[in-house]
Amino acid sequence: MNRESRQFAVQIVLLILVLYTFLVSIGLLGASFKLFGQDLARQLIEMTSNPLVGLVAGILATTLVQSSSTTTSITVGMVAGGALTIEGAIPVVMGANIGTSVTNILVSMGHITRKEEFKRALAGAAVHDFFNLLVVAILLPLEIAFGYLEWLSLQITGIFADMGGMKFASPLKIIVEPAVKSLIGLLGSNPFVSLIVALALMFLALKFLVDLTKGIVMKRSERFLQRYLFGAPLTAMFVGMVITSMVQSSSITTSLIVPLVGTGILTVEQIFPYTLGANVGTTVTAMLASLSTGNIAAVTVAFAHLFFNLTGIGLIYPLPPVRQIPVRMARALADLTSKNRFYAVAYLILAFYLIPLSLIFLWK
Repeated sequence: MNRESRQFAVQIVLLILVLYTFLVSIGLLGASFKLFGQDLARQLIEMTSNPLVGLVAGILATTLVQSSSTTTSITVGMVAGGALTIEGAIPVVMGANIGTSVTNILVSMGHITRKEEFKRALAGAAVHDFFNLLVVAILLPLEIAFGYLEWLSLQITGIFADMGGMKFASPLKIIVEPAVKSLIGLLGSNPFVSLIVALALMFLALKFLVDLTKGIVMKRSERFLQRYLFGAPLTAMFVGMVITSMVQSSSITTSLIVPLVGTGILTVEQIFPYTLGANVGTTVTAMLASLSTGNIAAVTVAFAHLFFNLTGIGLIYPLPPVRQIPVRMARALADLTSKNRFYAVAYLILAFYLIPLSLIFLWK
């Protein structure tokens, strides 16, 4: 083995270690928020007195537990237990779709000290936000007026009503969870300390991840990514859907590609369909949870989540002028924050925490 080959082998080993650290940091981040707020998330969902409250409760609950899968699974469980109606649950899962993209924004903050890199990373993270907001703006009024998602889901539910007991273990969770649990135990289950350690690990891992991917991906794998995984929109969408179905976390799936956008290896346009595939893939967890209950209302809500995402893709992505709206909004936000990076922090706090919290107390 020559010197260049040895150097490449060392880089690959380091990349795997850094990637594992990054995944552990994301897992620890979610665990930290759960220490703060899983019970609070459940209480928020129980407050869904009208569709708009349900929507913002879904956003806030998901930002607290850092997982749309957790929010939708809680919602499905509450519907199965009779604590929540199908009509009340559908806006919650819409809000969960918006709330899950907070992790992307947090990951993009790891690039905040490098202006151009941060600008690209934030645009790559925010395109997911703006797509979900656009779909909600279209489908929530439609659902309130006509019950479109509820009706469509009920037509399909009967086929699956008697199925149950289906479970699927995420391979990433199996690999990462022991390290996360060990860290939580080491830190005394203190949510504040766990959160600080998670953010420090994430930023540190991102710094090395960006440096290593520049050295490895740009030399050897960029052509593969460009041609095979992200070269065609349908392929990218399929890859995002499959990976998210396997790892049961759209936050992880989409967070992994934010550094690739930050380094300029991929563009916002290339990763956009990948994030849409991740939206579809994340519905698998709630689907399995609902089927395990054997409750027809719970299965209906899980299908509503699936059809919400599929309808959104069908309405927006095939039409180039409409498809460009989330991309342009993401780039506009990135341009604004490149002038003053305080705007990025303000956007994160206002959009995902203060505004939803204020609206819940205003409308409840």
